[in-house]
Amino acid sequence: MTGWLQYVAAVTIVKFLGALPRPLARAVASTVARLCFAVLPKPRKIADFNLRLAFPEWDDTKRREVTRKMVSNLGWMAAEFARLPKYTKENIEQFVILDGHENFLAGKQRGKGVLYLTGHIGAWELSSFAHALYGFPLHYMARPIDNPRIDAFVNRYRCLSGNQPIFKNESARVMLKILKDQGTVGILADQNTMLQEGVFVDFFGTPACTSTGIARVALHTDAAVVPGYVFWDPGIRKYRLRFEPPVELVRTGNAESDVQENTARFAKIIEEIIRQHPEQWVWMHARWKSVPWGDQKRYPFLS
Repeated sequence: MTGWLQYVAAVTIVKFLGALPRPLARAVASTVARLCFAVLPKPRKIADFNLRLAFPEWDDTKRREVTRKMVSNLGWMAAEFARLPKYTKENIEQFVILDGHENFLAGKQRGKGVLYLTGHIGAWELSSFAHALYGFPLHYMARPIDNPRIDAFVNRYRCLSGNQPIFKNESARVMLKILKDQGTVGILADQNTMLQEGVFVDFFGTPACTSTGIARVALHTDAAVVPGYVFWDPGIRKYRLRFEPPVELVRTGNAESDVQENTARFAKIIEEIIRQHPEQWVWMHARWKSVPWGDQKRYPFLS
């Protein structure tokens, strides 16, 4: 499929889902996600491998249950993204409620800016979008999509509530300026990182290559690192946008040791969030793909 056709297909699907009533949009997107997952062996293998690695005590029934719910969650997330233009300051509380927001405010009151530590949990596209509608827009680190038309379309939706992207080629300079101006920067910190950009820290008991960017920026600027994530609460049938207390940084005077230790702390926080809501994390991402030099690769079925 050419780039233009990919763009047309993506826009058509998003517009179609966005036009449906919300319950129907979520049901349709969830069904499509399950069908796609069923016919794509690689994501299934990665998800099963990851769950066995992270939760060796689970049996096959438990792993299948979490995988099934994960796929449904991804469908719901797609439906929520398609409906972003319909969310406003007036109606957002019907769909997303704030939880622990005093923790975010405590970080902001330090006056050094906030690094919003988050991951691919729940309807993550709804997290910063809803927070902006509540009056707290941020700048987010944007990993470009290969198709530039789709990339522009996605970022246009993401910015409808007042958020702004930071592109990789300008990330360091722009991020420092935003924090100096007491702004907020959102960073997804739960994905595999290339060896030259990360360090290995414990993640579910196995070393995972993790970006050091948040630790380096936090140590340099003294910005508050505030964990935030959105998850589906079936009890109230809404999403909760939950903020945890600002992370206290380790400062020993040894720069590289501090980067390593704080990166490990951030990874542990993300792990604990995932442990609370395992069905709402993206297990089909090859989180442990990068390995220390000399180690055998962990996903033998990946090229």
